This record gives sequence, structure tokens and C-alpha cells, in this order.
Amino acid sequence: MPAAPVAQGPAPEGVRLSKVMAERGLCSRREADAMIERGWVFVDGERVSELGTRINPDAEITMAAQAKRRQSEQVTILLHKPVGYVSGQPEPGFEPAVSLIGAGNQFDRDYAQPFDFSHLKGLAPAGRLDIDSTGLLVMTQDGRIARQLIGDDSQVEKEYLVRVEGNLDDNGLALLNHGLELDGRKLRHAKVEWVNQDQLRFVLREGRKRQIRRMCELVGLKVIGLKRVRIGRVRLGDLPLGQWRFLREDEGF
Repeated sequence: MPAAPVAQGPAPEGVRLSKVMAERGLCSRREADAMIERGWVFVDGERVSELGTRINPDAEITMAAQAKRRQSEQVTILLHKPVGYVSGQPEPGFEPAVSLIGAGNQFDRDYAQPFDFSHLKGLAPAGRLDIDSTGLLVMTQDGRIARQLIGDDSQVEKEYLVRVEGNLDDNGLALLNHGLELDGRKLRHAKVEWVNQDQLRFVLREGRKRQIRRMCELVGLKVIGLKRVRIGRVRLGDLPLGQWRFLREDEGF
């Protein structure tokens, strides 16, 4: 005998406040929940302190001075990651890139704020750079920057110099620019061009796992060196290998 249908109540109205805050780029959802719990968030002028509160997605959201002050204290760090370090969770036998963040290798120590161990709390990579690659790695405490760089709707360009072996004809170059797919999903348009006889420049707006290496394999190339030199408007520049600096107030991605 078939089970009796379960009565469905009305769907909850509105959208979770934390979700709206994240979508507007005010903070990450985790940060939003922490601010809501502290009573630092106001919706249409009314304080909201209950997690899970749903609101009109067009409502006015403001944050208390304490929330803005805490955000202003969050740091974003630019690291020139060497080969052999993992950007995220450590793997057996390998060091995480965050282990390079310390007072001894702070490139801007003479004119920026000094390193403090509080800068490591909640510091996380905003995008991956695999263990065999080098170049610019962004690590941040700021959920707004993390979302800007790695959110599903991110349009921030990442530029790479890629040394390759193998033969690439005009059709293969065209496919690198558009037409390939990975894991059953088409890749976004890329900008790929020769820099010299054995080096390509890639400009991407997405970051699938080992994406460039896998793209090259599909057109018969082998990557023998990969370096990220730009994320958005921020360049690696003269930052030495293995050293780091703070993102300056006048910089943005």
C-alpha cells in the first residue's frame, strides 16, 4: 500500500541574510554569520542577531562600525610560491605555502606594517597554484577578496607563462583559446599566444584543477614550467621567489 503523501508546508519567504551579504560582496557567508551573531548587522535599520534570518533580497543592509573595523584589520598577502609547496591543505612530505609567511621573508618589511602572528589566523589561499608551479599566490583573511577571486561568477583574469615541449599547429592554438572541455564541461574562452619558441602566455578567467597542464595535454603539448605572473590588476613584479608582501591599500584585483 503506497505511503500517504507528506503534507508540505509553505516554502520559507525571502533569502538568508548571510547569502545576500555574500552575493553583494559585503563579506563571506561565514563572516556574515559571525557578524549577525554579534548583532553587527542591520536590515532596513533594524538590528538582526538571529542566524538563518530571511530577508527581502532588495532590503538595505548596513553593518556596525565594529564590523567595518574588523574588516579593515584583515590582511591579504601576496606570495611568490616556489615549486614544491602546496597552496592549500598540506600533503604528506610537502610543506604548505602558508609556512613561508613569517617575519624573516617579508619583502616589504621596511615600509609596510610588520608581520604579526595574528595575520596567520584564518589566512587561506584565494585560488590554487599546484605543487609543480610557481608564481603569484594570494592568501587572505578577507572573504570579500576570496569571493572576488574564486567565486563561481569571478571574472578576474589570471595570467601565466608556460614553457612547453611538443608541436602545436594553428588548430591546436585555436582550441587552446576556445573549444576544449575538461571533465565533461566546456572551458571558458581563454587568451593563449606564443611568447617565444617554447613559451606560451595563458590568460584565464577560471581555475580548474591542473587546468593548463591538462589543456596542453589535449593538444599534444607537455608543460615543463608554469609561472603565474598576474591576478587581475596585481602583478608578481619584482617579488623574489619565496618572499611575500602585503596587498597595498592602493591595489585591487
